[in-house]
Amino acid sequence: MSFFHLLIPFLEIAIIAILVNYLLSFFWKTRSMDLILGLVAYLIIYSLASWLNFPILQKIMLLVANVAVIAILIIFQPELRVALSKLSLKGKRYKEISEFDRFLEHLANSVYRMADKKTGSLIALEREDSLSEYASKAVLLNALFSSELLESIFAPTTPLHDGAVIIQDSTIVAAAVIVPLAEDSSQLAKSMGTRHRAALGLSQVSDSLVIVVSEETGKVSIARDGIITRGIKIDRFKGIVRSVFSPVEAEELPSRFNLLDWLKK
Repeated sequence: MSFFHLLIPFLEIAIIAILVNYLLSFFWKTRSMDLILGLVAYLIIYSLASWLNFPILQKIMLLVANVAVIAILIIFQPELRVALSKLSLKGKRYKEISEFDRFLEHLANSVYRMADKKTGSLIALEREDSLSEYASKAVLLNALFSSELLESIFAPTTPLHDGAVIIQDSTIVAAAVIVPLAEDSSQLAKSMGTRHRAALGLSQVSDSLVIVVSEETGKVSIARDGIITRGIKIDRFKGIVRSVFSPVEAEELPSRFNLLDWLKK
């Protein structure tokens, strides 16, 4: 036990150092940094008042401190909320799911807005098989995904609308991509054009999931593993994409405890 007691000061110093490092790294270069500097100045003045034995100044500073704590909690509520959220016990998988769901929501909304406007588009979502062979021959973007960017690429008046867009994770890698056409087009109806044939062809030579918006009908199709499915509604669209790309399978997520179910056992 004596050895443990000897380690206690060092453990306390290490914990304090970690906390101070976290606070400084979070507040640095923000308006909250002024608060930290003001707090340091306050402690220095209070220490001098105690050392020089100024009782009135000490009393005033203690009264100010009681009011300042409440004021700080109100004024810096947004910063404190963000700081506490970073200490959340939710794991990395939850964060990955949240980011993926946000990406999927924006992608789906963008695709179906283009469908409503009958804006023809061809979008390849890269999986394990790299599509860099096709991206290197196109217009490289390497831009963070956004609905506005994706829709502007396929606007008929832009020079990049003719061809496919390759998306890797949440990055738009390239636009105006030329992809191989399907040799066997027996799955394609007469109303399906070159975009559908290109989507089917790319799905035959890679494991990517390819999305097509028809310029003639506005219908959304998905090509995967050499099979194309036409006329997909937005809810089914989200389900298909989620089932292929979701970073965590649904069964791996911890289920909530249900007291009624437990009592029935």
